[in-house]
Amino acid sequence: MPNNPIPAAAHNPADAFDRLLTVLDTLRTQCPWDKKQTMETLRHLTIEETYELSDAILDGNLDEIKKELGDVMMHLVFYSRIASETNDFNIVDVLNGVCDKLVNRHPHIYGDVEVENEEDVKRNWEQIKLKEGNKSVLAGVPASLPALVKAARIQEKARGVGFDWEDKSQVWEKVEEELQEFKNEFNVADNTAIDVEKAESEFGDVLFSLINYARFININPENALEKTNRKFIKRFQYLENKAKENGKALADMTLAEMDIYWNEAKKL
Repeated sequence: MPNNPIPAAAHNPADAFDRLLTVLDTLRTQCPWDKKQTMETLRHLTIEETYELSDAILDGNLDEIKKELGDVMMHLVFYSRIASETNDFNIVDVLNGVCDKLVNRHPHIYGDVEVENEEDVKRNWEQIKLKEGNKSVLAGVPASLPALVKAARIQEKARGVGFDWEDKSQVWEKVEEELQEFKNEFNVADNTAIDVEKAESEFGDVLFSLINYARFININPENALEKTNRKFIKRFQYLENKAKENGKALADMTLAEMDIYWNEAKKL
């Protein structure tokens, strides 16, 4: 018989969550690996689990999404369990805290504020955060976010307080302006050294303006780029496999030869 009875599968949310708490409490006190973990050691694992969830979502794999959601939820409970050992906070504090925040930031649901659309909701959300003590609308954007995601979040938050273009044509004009400025950095005489630092700055402006335009036409730039990454990987791996089937090494092939397989991959 096992040292500890295995909690039975639950059939409602409250019992299922209690089952997770029970399992984590047991592991934390009896498993050598779980006993050693700290918030710092879990951090990189949590980031990895979040990316795995992101992959599953992009793949549209609901079974994997379910599994990865469980992994992420387990990590959240684990952090709360660790904090409870030092009496800093526990899972009840965490859940009550997020519920209180949601109630406070939805006065159109739990109060007498009226809204007409989701833009009103976002605007209220940012204003309430400022009243709660945030010194800047942009304070809630994590510094360690990947640059592309960070740019999108910065723009969304600025829009939430009315700092935005009026229509997408203005944004596209900005894109063209930034492209021209970037191009000008390379439109110099052959014997003139390119100012790489300035060119990098102009390229950043191009990316920022393109991300802004994507937002205006309801395209998630992170998703769009990741789908293109995956498309390229799939086509390149087809190219590698076809070359191998024909006894060739990519390094010994011409671009014209590789283009034949690449175009085959595009048709697939």
